[in-house]
Amino acid sequence: MPISENYRERLYPDLEKIVAHFGTPFHIYDEIGIRNTVKRLQSVFSDFRFREYYAVKALPNPQILAILREEGCGFDCSSLPEIVLARQIGANGNDIMFTSNNTTRDEFAFALSNGGCILNLDDISLIDKVPHLPDLISFRLNPGSDTGNDIIGKPEEAKFGVPREKIIDAYRIAKEKGVTRFGLHTMVVSNERDAETHLSSVEGLCILTNEIQTLLNIKIEFINIGGGLGVPYRPDDKPLDLGLLANGIRSLWQKHNLGDTQLFMESGRYITAPHGVLVTKAINRKESYRNYVGVDASMSALMRPGMYGAYHHIDVVSDTVSALTVVDVVGSLCENNDKFAIQRELPEIHEGDLLVIQDTGAHGHSMGFNYNGRLRPQELLLRADGSVELIRRAETIEDYFATLNFEPDKLEI
Repeated sequence: MPISENYRERLYPDLEKIVAHFGTPFHIYDEIGIRNTVKRLQSVFSDFRFREYYAVKALPNPQILAILREEGCGFDCSSLPEIVLARQIGANGNDIMFTSNNTTRDEFAFALSNGGCILNLDDISLIDKVPHLPDLISFRLNPGSDTGNDIIGKPEEAKFGVPREKIIDAYRIAKEKGVTRFGLHTMVVSNERDAETHLSSVEGLCILTNEIQTLLNIKIEFINIGGGLGVPYRPDDKPLDLGLLANGIRSLWQKHNLGDTQLFMESGRYITAPHGVLVTKAINRKESYRNYVGVDASMSALMRPGMYGAYHHIDVVSDTVSALTVVDVVGSLCENNDKFAIQRELPEIHEGDLLVIQDTGAHGHSMGFNYNGRLRPQELLLRADGSVELIRRAETIEDYFATLNFEPDKLEI
Protein backbone atom coordinates (compact mmCIF):
# COMPACT_ATOMS: atom_id res chain seq x y z
CA MET A 1 0.00 0.00 0.00
CA PRO A 2 1.18 3.61 -0.28
CA ILE A 3 3.44 4.48 2.64
CA SER A 4 1.99 6.49 5.51
CA GLU A 5 1.52 10.19 4.95
CA ASN A 6 3.82 10.85 7.88
CA TYR A 7 6.64 8.84 6.29
CA ARG A 8 6.01 10.38 2.87
CA GLU A 9 6.09 13.93 4.26
CA ARG A 10 9.40 13.32 5.99
CA LEU A 11 11.06 11.30 3.20
CA TYR A 12 10.03 12.66 -0.18
CA PRO A 13 11.04 16.33 0.20
CA ASP A 14 14.61 15.26 1.02
CA LEU A 15 14.83 12.26 -1.30
CA GLU A 16 16.98 14.01 -3.90
CA LYS A 17 19.44 15.05 -1.16
CA ILE A 18 19.54 11.50 0.20
CA VAL A 19 20.18 10.10 -3.28
CA ALA A 20 22.86 12.70 -3.98
CA HIS A 21 24.67 11.71 -0.78
CA PHE A 22 24.24 7.92 -0.70
CA GLY A 23 23.53 7.03 -4.34
CA THR A 24 21.02 4.38 -5.43
CA PRO A 25 19.69 1.79 -4.91
CA PHE A 26 18.94 1.57 -1.20
CA HIS A 27 16.35 0.33 1.26
CA ILE A 28 15.38 3.02 3.74
CA TYR A 29 13.39 2.38 6.93
CA ASP A 30 11.31 4.68 9.12
CA GLU A 31 12.19 4.66 12.82
CA ILE A 32 9.01 6.50 13.84
CA GLY A 33 6.73 4.13 11.95
CA ILE A 34 8.40 1.03 13.38
CA ARG A 35 8.18 2.30 16.95
CA ASN A 36 4.55 3.35 16.55
CA THR A 37 3.51 -0.03 15.15
CA VAL A 38 5.10 -1.88 18.07
CA LYS A 39 3.46 0.50 20.54
CA ARG A 40 0.05 -0.06 18.94
CA LEU A 41 0.47 -3.84 19.01
CA GLN A 42 1.40 -3.72 22.68
CA SER A 43 -1.46 -1.35 23.49
CA VAL A 44 -4.11 -3.50 21.80
CA PHE A 45 -2.96 -6.56 23.76
CA SER A 46 -2.09 -4.71 26.97
CA ASP A 47 -4.54 -6.65 29.14
CA PHE A 48 -2.76 -9.92 28.30
CA ARG A 49 0.61 -11.01 29.60
CA PHE A 50 1.79 -10.19 26.10
CA ARG A 51 5.15 -10.17 24.39
CA GLU A 52 6.15 -9.72 20.78
CA TYR A 53 9.11 -11.80 19.60
CA TYR A 54 10.11 -10.01 16.41
CA ALA A 55 10.91 -12.42 13.57
CA VAL A 56 14.55 -11.57 12.90
CA LYS A 57 14.43 -13.17 9.45
CA ALA A 58 12.21 -10.30 8.27
CA LEU A 59 14.81 -7.56 8.76
CA PRO A 60 18.06 -8.78 10.35
CA ASN A 61 19.79 -5.46 10.90
CA PRO A 62 21.19 -4.71 14.37
CA GLN A 63 20.12 -1.07 14.28
CA ILE A 64 16.51 -2.10 13.66
CA LEU A 65 16.70 -4.84 16.29
CA ALA A 66 18.07 -2.32 18.81
CA ILE A 67 15.02 -0.10 18.22
CA LEU A 68 12.72 -3.07 18.76
CA ARG A 69 14.54 -4.09 21.93
CA GLU A 70 14.11 -0.55 23.28
CA GLU A 71 10.37 -1.02 22.68
CA GLY A 72 10.36 -4.25 24.73
CA CYS A 73 10.42 -6.87 21.99
CA GLY A 74 12.05 -10.26 22.21
CA PHE A 75 13.36 -12.00 19.11
CA ASP A 76 12.28 -15.07 17.17
CA CYS A 77 15.40 -16.65 15.68
CA SER A 78 15.69 -19.60 13.31
CA SER A 79 19.46 -19.79 12.82
CA LEU A 80 22.65 -19.29 14.79
CA PRO A 81 23.58 -16.00 13.07
CA GLU A 82 20.16 -14.64 14.01
CA ILE A 83 20.82 -15.62 17.64
CA VAL A 84 24.19 -13.87 17.44
CA LEU A 85 22.50 -10.73 16.09
CA ALA A 86 19.98 -10.74 18.94
CA ARG A 87 22.71 -11.25 21.54
CA GLN A 88 24.81 -8.47 20.05
CA ILE A 89 22.11 -5.93 20.88
CA GLY A 90 21.68 -7.23 24.42
CA ALA A 91 18.97 -9.89 24.13
CA ASN A 92 19.54 -13.03 26.15
CA GLY A 93 17.81 -15.94 27.83
CA ASN A 94 14.03 -15.70 27.51
CA ASP A 95 14.39 -12.68 25.21
CA ILE A 96 15.18 -15.17 22.43
CA MET A 97 12.88 -17.82 20.98
CA PHE A 98 14.83 -20.36 18.90
CA THR A 99 12.39 -21.84 16.39
CA SER A 100 14.50 -23.99 14.12
CA ASN A 101 13.97 -27.08 12.01
CA ASN A 102 16.34 -29.84 10.89
CA THR A 103 18.66 -28.68 13.65
CA THR A 104 21.96 -30.31 14.64
CA ARG A 105 23.23 -31.10 18.13
CA ASP A 106 25.96 -28.48 17.72
CA GLU A 107 23.38 -25.83 16.83
CA PHE A 108 21.32 -26.67 19.90
CA ALA A 109 24.45 -26.55 22.06
CA PHE A 110 25.27 -23.07 20.75
CA ALA A 111 21.71 -21.86 21.26
CA LEU A 112 21.76 -23.01 24.89
CA SER A 113 25.15 -21.44 25.63
CA ASN A 114 25.80 -17.88 26.87
CA GLY A 115 22.52 -17.40 28.68
CA GLY A 116 20.48 -19.74 26.54
CA CYS A 117 17.07 -19.11 25.00
CA ILE A 118 13.58 -20.60 24.81
CA LEU A 119 13.75 -23.72 22.66
CA ASN A 120 10.77 -24.12 20.37
CA LEU A 121 11.17 -27.63 18.98
CA ASP A 122 9.92 -28.44 15.50
CA ASP A 123 9.65 -32.21 15.90
CA ILE A 124 9.51 -34.98 18.47
CA SER A 125 12.74 -36.42 17.01
CA LEU A 126 14.66 -33.31 18.08
CA ILE A 127 14.22 -33.98 21.79
CA ASP A 128 17.15 -36.40 21.80
CA LYS A 129 19.33 -33.98 19.83
CA VAL A 130 19.27 -31.34 22.57
CA PRO A 131 22.47 -31.83 24.64
CA HIS A 132 20.72 -30.88 27.88
CA LEU A 133 17.04 -30.05 27.97
CA PRO A 134 16.40 -26.71 29.69
CA ASP A 135 13.64 -26.19 32.23
CA LEU A 136 11.43 -24.45 29.67
CA ILE A 137 10.69 -25.68 26.15
CA SER A 138 7.93 -25.32 23.61
CA PHE A 139 6.77 -27.41 20.69
CA ARG A 140 5.61 -26.17 17.32
CA LEU A 141 2.29 -27.72 16.36
CA ASN A 142 1.37 -28.64 12.81
CA PRO A 143 -2.41 -28.92 13.18
CA GLY A 144 -3.05 -30.51 9.80
CA SER A 145 -6.35 -29.83 8.01
CA ASP A 146 -6.86 -26.91 5.65
CA THR A 147 -5.80 -24.17 8.05
CA GLY A 148 -3.04 -22.64 5.94
CA ASN A 149 -3.20 -19.92 3.32
CA ASP A 150 -1.72 -19.31 -0.11
CA ILE A 151 1.79 -18.42 1.05
CA ILE A 152 2.35 -21.23 3.55
CA GLY A 153 0.03 -23.73 1.88
CA LYS A 154 -1.62 -26.76 3.45
CA PRO A 155 -0.07 -27.71 6.79
CA GLU A 156 -0.13 -31.41 5.81
CA GLU A 157 2.31 -30.58 3.02
CA ALA A 158 4.56 -28.35 5.14
CA LYS A 159 7.84 -29.51 6.63
CA PHE A 160 7.18 -27.59 9.85
CA GLY A 161 5.86 -28.71 13.20
CA VAL A 162 4.75 -31.74 15.21
CA PRO A 163 1.64 -33.47 13.79
CA ARG A 164 -1.45 -33.18 15.95
CA GLU A 165 -1.51 -36.93 16.65
CA LYS A 166 2.06 -36.83 18.05
CA ILE A 167 1.98 -33.62 20.05
CA ILE A 168 0.80 -35.19 23.35
CA ASP A 169 3.63 -37.73 23.16
CA ALA A 170 6.12 -34.90 22.59
CA TYR A 171 5.15 -33.22 25.86
CA ARG A 172 5.00 -36.54 27.68
CA ILE A 173 8.55 -37.45 26.64
CA ALA A 174 9.86 -34.01 27.54
CA LYS A 175 8.24 -34.24 30.97
CA GLU A 176 9.75 -37.69 31.53
CA LYS A 177 13.17 -36.25 30.68
CA GLY A 178 12.86 -33.60 33.37
CA VAL A 179 11.40 -30.57 31.64
CA THR A 180 9.15 -28.71 34.09
CA ARG A 181 7.93 -25.66 32.15
CA PHE A 182 6.21 -25.60 28.78
CA GLY A 183 4.88 -23.44 25.97
CA LEU A 184 2.89 -24.16 22.80
CA HIS A 185 3.36 -22.63 19.36
CA THR A 186 1.99 -22.77 15.85
CA MET A 187 2.48 -20.84 12.61
CA VAL A 188 0.12 -21.85 9.83
CA VAL A 189 -0.59 -18.65 7.88
CA SER A 190 1.49 -15.84 6.41
CA ASN A 191 0.42 -12.32 5.48
CA GLU A 192 -3.14 -13.09 6.55
CA ARG A 193 -5.41 -10.04 6.87
CA ASP A 194 -8.55 -11.88 7.97
CA ALA A 195 -8.92 -11.86 11.75
CA GLU A 196 -11.27 -14.85 11.73
CA THR A 197 -8.65 -17.03 10.04
CA HIS A 198 -6.20 -16.20 12.83
CA LEU A 199 -8.85 -16.83 15.49
CA SER A 200 -9.63 -20.27 14.11
CA SER A 201 -5.98 -21.21 14.60
CA VAL A 202 -5.87 -19.65 18.08
CA GLU A 203 -8.93 -21.60 19.23
CA GLY A 204 -7.24 -24.83 18.20
CA LEU A 205 -4.28 -23.88 20.40
CA CYS A 206 -6.59 -23.08 23.32
CA ILE A 207 -8.33 -26.46 23.07
CA LEU A 208 -5.02 -28.29 22.80
CA THR A 209 -3.57 -26.39 25.76
CA ASN A 210 -6.32 -27.64 28.05
CA GLU A 211 -6.02 -31.17 26.69
CA ILE A 212 -2.27 -31.26 27.37
CA GLN A 213 -2.66 -29.79 30.83
CA THR A 214 -5.38 -32.26 31.78
CA LEU A 215 -3.77 -35.39 30.36
CA LEU A 216 -0.21 -34.73 31.55
CA ASN A 217 -0.79 -32.59 34.65
CA ILE A 218 1.54 -29.88 33.39
CA LYS A 219 1.11 -26.13 32.93
CA ILE A 220 1.35 -24.48 29.51
CA GLU A 221 2.83 -21.12 30.50
CA PHE A 222 2.55 -19.41 27.14
CA ILE A 223 0.77 -19.78 23.83
CA ASN A 224 2.71 -18.40 20.88
CA ILE A 225 0.21 -17.82 18.07
CA GLY A 226 3.01 -17.22 15.57
CA GLY A 227 3.31 -14.33 13.18
CA GLY A 228 1.39 -14.16 9.97
CA LEU A 229 -0.35 -10.83 10.62
CA GLY A 230 -0.87 -9.42 7.15
CA VAL A 231 -0.35 -5.98 5.66
CA PRO A 232 -2.20 -4.45 2.70
CA TYR A 233 0.35 -4.43 -0.11
CA ARG A 234 -2.19 -3.28 -2.70
CA PRO A 235 -3.86 0.13 -2.31
CA ASP A 236 -7.32 -1.45 -2.28
CA ASP A 237 -6.45 -4.25 0.17
CA LYS A 238 -8.42 -4.20 3.40
CA PRO A 239 -6.09 -4.00 6.41
CA LEU A 240 -6.17 -6.48 9.28
CA ASP A 241 -8.59 -5.41 12.01
CA LEU A 242 -6.20 -5.68 14.94
CA GLY A 243 -8.88 -4.71 17.46
CA LEU A 244 -11.18 -7.47 16.22
CA LEU A 245 -8.33 -9.96 16.54
CA ALA A 246 -7.55 -8.84 20.09
CA ASN A 247 -11.19 -9.01 21.16
CA GLY A 248 -11.51 -12.45 19.65
CA ILE A 249 -8.44 -13.76 21.46
CA ARG A 250 -9.70 -12.20 24.68
CA SER A 251 -12.97 -14.08 24.30
CA LEU A 252 -11.13 -17.35 23.61
CA TRP A 253 -8.95 -16.89 26.71
CA GLN A 254 -12.12 -16.51 28.79
CA LYS A 255 -14.00 -19.33 27.04
CA HIS A 256 -11.19 -21.81 27.64
CA ASN A 257 -10.27 -20.57 31.14
CA LEU A 258 -6.68 -19.74 30.24
CA GLY A 259 -6.37 -17.13 32.98
CA ASP A 260 -2.78 -15.93 33.27
CA THR A 261 -1.45 -17.91 30.29
CA GLN A 262 0.96 -15.64 28.46
CA LEU A 263 0.28 -14.59 24.87
CA PHE A 264 3.27 -14.41 22.53
CA MET A 265 3.51 -13.38 18.89
CA GLU A 266 6.39 -13.44 16.42
CA SER A 267 5.35 -10.81 13.90
CA GLY A 268 7.95 -9.60 11.42
CA ARG A 269 6.16 -8.31 8.34
CA TYR A 270 3.45 -6.52 10.33
CA ILE A 271 5.97 -4.46 12.28
CA THR A 272 8.47 -3.40 9.64
CA ALA A 273 7.17 -4.11 6.11
CA PRO A 274 5.11 -0.90 5.73
CA HIS A 275 7.98 1.20 7.06
CA GLY A 276 10.59 0.37 4.44
CA VAL A 277 10.97 1.28 0.76
CA LEU A 278 13.45 0.42 -1.97
CA VAL A 279 14.61 3.54 -3.82
CA THR A 280 15.96 2.89 -7.29
CA LYS A 281 16.73 4.99 -10.34
CA ALA A 282 15.47 4.55 -13.90
CA ILE A 283 18.49 3.90 -16.12
CA ASN A 284 17.00 2.62 -19.37
CA ARG A 285 13.86 2.38 -21.46
CA LYS A 286 13.23 -0.41 -23.95
CA GLU A 287 10.37 -0.55 -26.43
CA SER A 288 9.82 -4.11 -27.55
CA TYR A 289 6.66 -6.22 -27.56
CA ARG A 290 6.15 -4.45 -24.25
CA ASN A 291 7.53 -1.22 -22.87
CA TYR A 292 10.22 -1.80 -20.26
CA VAL A 293 11.69 0.56 -17.70
CA GLY A 294 15.08 -0.64 -16.49
CA VAL A 295 16.20 0.38 -13.01
CA ASP A 296 19.49 0.12 -11.11
CA ALA A 297 18.12 -2.42 -8.60
CA SER A 298 17.25 -6.02 -9.42
CA MET A 299 15.46 -8.90 -7.74
CA SER A 300 18.67 -9.56 -5.81
CA ALA A 301 17.49 -6.57 -3.72
CA LEU A 302 13.80 -7.58 -3.59
CA MET A 303 12.90 -11.06 -4.74
CA ARG A 304 9.26 -11.23 -3.56
CA PRO A 305 7.76 -10.15 -6.92
CA GLY A 306 9.90 -12.67 -8.82
CA MET A 307 9.47 -15.48 -6.29
CA TYR A 308 5.82 -15.08 -5.32
CA GLY A 309 4.40 -12.78 -7.96
CA ALA A 310 3.95 -10.37 -5.05
CA TYR A 311 2.64 -6.85 -5.61
CA HIS A 312 4.62 -3.85 -4.34
CA HIS A 313 3.20 -0.39 -4.90
CA ILE A 314 5.48 2.00 -6.81
CA ASP A 315 5.67 5.79 -6.71
CA VAL A 316 7.47 7.66 -9.46
CA VAL A 317 9.28 10.72 -8.12
CA SER A 318 9.77 13.03 -11.08
CA ASP A 319 9.95 16.74 -11.82
CA THR A 320 7.38 16.30 -14.58
CA VAL A 321 3.72 15.31 -14.48
CA SER A 322 2.67 12.99 -17.28
CA ALA A 323 -0.07 10.62 -18.35
CA LEU A 324 -0.15 7.01 -17.23
CA THR A 325 1.52 4.40 -19.41
CA VAL A 326 1.67 0.62 -19.09
CA VAL A 327 5.17 -0.72 -18.44
CA ASP A 328 7.16 -3.57 -16.91
CA VAL A 329 9.67 -2.32 -14.33
CA VAL A 330 12.71 -4.58 -14.58
CA GLY A 331 16.19 -5.14 -13.22
CA SER A 332 19.34 -6.34 -14.94
CA LEU A 333 19.54 -10.01 -13.97
CA CYS A 334 19.73 -12.64 -16.68
CA GLU A 335 16.33 -13.90 -15.51
CA ASN A 336 13.00 -13.04 -17.09
CA ASN A 337 11.24 -12.91 -13.71
CA ASP A 338 13.53 -10.06 -12.61
CA LYS A 339 10.58 -7.68 -12.55
CA PHE A 340 9.25 -5.33 -9.89
CA ALA A 341 6.03 -4.64 -11.76
CA ILE A 342 4.33 -6.29 -14.72
CA GLN A 343 2.03 -4.35 -17.03
CA ARG A 344 1.61 -1.66 -14.38
CA GLU A 345 0.07 1.72 -15.10
CA LEU A 346 2.60 4.33 -14.00
CA PRO A 347 3.34 7.94 -14.91
CA GLU A 348 5.72 8.12 -17.85
CA ILE A 349 9.20 7.39 -16.52
CA HIS A 350 12.27 9.13 -17.87
CA GLU A 351 15.89 8.14 -17.40
CA GLY A 352 17.07 9.50 -14.06
CA ASP A 353 13.64 9.45 -12.39
CA LEU A 354 13.44 7.86 -8.95
CA LEU A 355 11.11 4.96 -8.24
CA VAL A 356 10.04 4.23 -4.67
CA ILE A 357 9.08 0.57 -4.32
CA GLN A 358 7.05 0.26 -1.15
CA ASP A 359 6.52 -2.17 1.75
CA THR A 360 10.06 -3.59 1.54
CA GLY A 361 10.76 -3.38 5.28
CA ALA A 362 10.34 -7.14 5.68
CA HIS A 363 11.69 -9.93 3.48
CA GLY A 364 13.27 -7.36 1.19
CA HIS A 365 16.99 -7.00 1.79
CA SER A 366 17.02 -10.13 3.96
CA MET A 367 16.04 -12.38 1.04
CA GLY A 368 18.72 -10.92 -1.21
CA PHE A 369 21.18 -13.06 -3.13
CA ASN A 370 24.13 -12.79 -5.50
CA TYR A 371 23.06 -14.56 -8.67
CA ASN A 372 24.77 -13.10 -11.75
CA GLY A 373 27.28 -11.53 -9.39
CA ARG A 374 24.79 -8.79 -8.58
CA LEU A 375 25.46 -7.12 -5.25
CA ARG A 376 22.99 -6.34 -2.50
CA PRO A 377 22.32 -2.64 -1.83
CA GLN A 378 22.86 -0.46 1.20
CA GLU A 379 20.33 0.03 3.99
CA LEU A 380 19.49 3.43 5.46
CA LEU A 381 17.45 4.53 8.46
CA LEU A 382 15.36 7.70 8.62
CA ARG A 383 15.74 8.64 12.25
CA ALA A 384 13.09 10.31 14.37
CA ASP A 385 15.13 13.54 14.33
CA GLY A 386 15.07 13.65 10.52
CA SER A 387 18.64 12.52 9.99
CA VAL A 388 19.44 9.63 7.65
CA GLU A 389 21.95 7.02 8.81
CA LEU A 390 23.75 4.29 6.90
CA ILE A 391 23.01 1.05 8.75
CA ARG A 392 24.46 -1.41 6.21
CA ARG A 393 26.86 -0.56 3.42
CA ALA A 394 26.35 -1.87 -0.08
CA GLU A 395 28.19 -5.04 -1.00
CA THR A 396 31.35 -4.69 -3.05
CA ILE A 397 32.99 -6.84 -5.69
CA GLU A 398 35.60 -7.68 -3.04
CA ASP A 399 32.82 -9.05 -0.81
CA TYR A 400 31.63 -11.25 -3.66
CA PHE A 401 35.05 -12.83 -4.01
CA ALA A 402 35.82 -13.00 -0.26
CA THR A 403 34.98 -16.69 0.14
CA LEU A 404 37.47 -17.55 -2.60
CA ASN A 405 40.30 -16.37 -0.36
CA PHE A 406 41.23 -19.42 1.71
CA GLU A 407 44.13 -21.66 2.67
CA PRO A 408 44.57 -24.56 0.25
CA ASP A 409 43.07 -27.78 1.56
CA LYS A 410 43.09 -31.05 -0.33
CA LEU A 411 42.16 -34.57 0.72
CA GLU A 412 44.01 -37.24 -1.19
CA ILE A 413 41.84 -40.35 -1.66
